[in-house]
Amino acid sequence: MGTIELLAPAGSPEALDAAIHEGADAVYLGLKTFNARLRTTNFAYSQFEAAVQALHRQRKKIYVTVNTVFEERETERIYQFLHYLASVGPDALIVQDFGIAQLVRTYFPSLKLHASTQMNIASSDGANFLSKQGFSRVVLARELDMEEIEHIRSHTALELEVFVHGALCISASGLCLFSSYLGGKSANRGMCTQACRRLYRAEDKEGYYFSPADLQLIEKVPHLADIGIQALKIEGRMKSAEYVGTVVAAYRHLLDNLEGNREKALQEALTMLRNDFARPKTMFYHDHTSPTQWLNPEQAGGTGIPLGPILQVRRKGEEFQGLIASPDVLLQAGDSLRFHKANDSKRQSLKIHHLEAGDRGMWIPIPEGFGVRDTVYIIQTKAMTKRYPSLLPRELSPYKRHPRRIPAPECLVPRPEKSELGHLPEGLYVGVRNREDLYVVQAHRPNRVMVSYTRDMARWFLEETTPLPFPKKELILVLDPYYPEKTQELLHQEIPLLLERGFSQFVINNPGQLALFRPYLKKGGTGTIDKKAQKAEGKHPLPRPSQGGKKTESAHPTPFLIAGPYLYTFNRWAYGFIRDLGFTFTIPPLEISRQNLEKTVPPESRSGILLTLFAYPALFRIRADLSEVYSFSRFSDSQDATFRLIPGEEGSLVIPEQPFSIVDKRPFLEQAGFRRFILDFSGPPLRKTDYKDVVAAYEKGEPLINTTRFNWKNGFYLPDPEPTKPQS
Repeated sequence: MGTIELLAPAGSPEALDAAIHEGADAVYLGLKTFNARLRTTNFAYSQFEAAVQALHRQRKKIYVTVNTVFEERETERIYQFLHYLASVGPDALIVQDFGIAQLVRTYFPSLKLHASTQMNIASSDGANFLSKQGFSRVVLARELDMEEIEHIRSHTALELEVFVHGALCISASGLCLFSSYLGGKSANRGMCTQACRRLYRAEDKEGYYFSPADLQLIEKVPHLADIGIQALKIEGRMKSAEYVGTVVAAYRHLLDNLEGNREKALQEALTMLRNDFARPKTMFYHDHTSPTQWLNPEQAGGTGIPLGPILQVRRKGEEFQGLIASPDVLLQAGDSLRFHKANDSKRQSLKIHHLEAGDRGMWIPIPEGFGVRDTVYIIQTKAMTKRYPSLLPRELSPYKRHPRRIPAPECLVPRPEKSELGHLPEGLYVGVRNREDLYVVQAHRPNRVMVSYTRDMARWFLEETTPLPFPKKELILVLDPYYPEKTQELLHQEIPLLLERGFSQFVINNPGQLALFRPYLKKGGTGTIDKKAQKAEGKHPLPRPSQGGKKTESAHPTPFLIAGPYLYTFNRWAYGFIRDLGFTFTIPPLEISRQNLEKTVPPESRSGILLTLFAYPALFRIRADLSEVYSFSRFSDSQDATFRLIPGEEGSLVIPEQPFSIVDKRPFLEQAGFRRFILDFSGPPLRKTDYKDVVAAYEKGEPLINTTRFNWKNGFYLPDPEPTKPQS
């Protein structure tokens, strides 16, 4: 058993102090931009520079979260930010965007790369792919069980980091579009509004149907250490310093006593964690239980111990007070409470400085705007409050580094060759999810049908003899973006069989899926980046697999691979990275705006784009069959927006009732150089009338009613950027 790193969140200087003084080996933090927790305090540049110096003096490590995708218009800002980080020298960057990885590898090789959990790596194939691309560590997706983690550990040399404590996402890591769909505040941009934790109505009953419990894997820590996991990660950059200190102290105590009486140390650590006033705890997929173990629709989405509803409100002087039933927890002045509106429209925290006993309970101060039936939670007691010595010096004026206005290098993306483009015809592509839909789309045959590769479709393709309604050369199999270790083992057996049967076209939605086709791909080479800068940095282009459809020494046809939307090509550097891998055709992310798409893909390359004009976006994907938990298929929010739950043996999807559509933009997009378009019906079962209506609108270039533009017109929500200073 080697040394295992305890990694703690530092959402503020106070949390940094708590983490280090309670024994964290390393911290991760964000600055004011390009990180997945933009709503937390984050660090000013001077504070960050001082923190790096202070932690390095103590031989502690500091990692910076740069784990969001960036748009093409932000290229100079991200380049300047990376230039600044390289000058300060953190121990690693935690990244999601392949564009950032490409920039770091090419121009800032002193910076180590860690793959964020947002990159959705849940397999040894994914870990090994990243290892070849220069990453030194991967933060594994959270939806894995211990058997899968062990298998990944034994099949990769890459450092592995595992989340062990804190808030969970209901969605598979890095695959949530919910907040983005509702208003452009994308989880992939650090702006998640936690829409999944809101109150919803289904079958005339309200509940927090998609708000999971919090992760607590302290009982699994000894085994994680034994199998050689390099780092244990605590979630919580939006949590208080007291929370961070409490949790770090508990895990530190257990790690320090692994060589002694483990059971005694574990019980002592569990006792320490009783002061973690967060949500109820779960071991998630590690206990192999029903989703009922981590989903409770009666549990509100916020954190804390519930004290019940406000029973009565009065005004006393300038203050509003609320009456709550006498709590089981000893409540005292100095405790911190969180208040939730009954309709879940607002949440607010307040430290109470006094309280008063009443005939029916306890009178407490309440924030203005809260009243009867709103609920109260205790999130921190006065006893938990602990002050730590500050790691940062009081005087920060000596720390003067900051991003400078320096030009970013140009990213040169080679245009697709005509011979490559000839593999896929121009025109209409249609996506479907089940067998019946394949017969529906025969009514208007597209150039290709893009079929979601589900277990049901796999059985049809591999085991049954029923004739297919389309020739195999007209079918493209779309691999699911969530690619865990158990699915990896299955697909390594099935891909050769599919190729034997004549299926040769696939959409790749996870970097690990490239390993499925490695035996059938020839290596070539082409560059996508500035050759002079490449040479100066000693870099070489990535190997490029052949996409020409020729036979190799194997009896199988050479598979033809298409880069899917979940590879997140939001900028030219990410698009260039994908082109370097050998992809001729790319499907842009559903979140992308027209402006950013046209800036990312130059006119001479747009014929290599398969652009989605209609879809029911998968707002989030859950690695569980929720039919055993919920009987409803539709639910709605407080604004009467309606959504559909589609459970299944491979997991559950949530999609909107209102689809995304820009079918009326097809004529203008053709003028801009785009030639291949997707109508994606891989959501609800497809009806003939709906298919006919959408295709008719596509052909006529007319708008569809009751649809949304998603981010196509307005793009992402963008907070005001922090200005950079001129180069001195």
